[in-house]
Amino acid sequence: MLTHVVLFKLKDRSPEAVEATANVLKNMEGKIAVLQSFEVGVDVLHLDRSYDIALITRFESREALAEYDNHPLHVEVKNHMKQGLDGTSICVDFEA
Repeated sequence: MLTHVVLFKLKDRSPEAVEATANVLKNMEGKIAVLQSFEVGVDVLHLDRSYDIALITRFESREALAEYDNHPLHVEVKNHMKQGLDGTSICVDFEA
């Protein structure tokens, strides 16, 4: 199992903007067959070092992650996310 974790820090960190962006991510749920597990979380502590949104996805293999990365819906979401980011997102991928 491969876990893919992405953290996003947004330009507009208002609660409304964060929730709207989280909903864009949540729209992928159930629509990409290779996603084994899918979770979107919104930061509740709002510390200086906090990111606004976390996306946690799990895949059967690295090949499945690559398929997800090129899926048309995911590509559309990535393009949307890039417009609202304050810098770049960060990620970690690990096998367990």
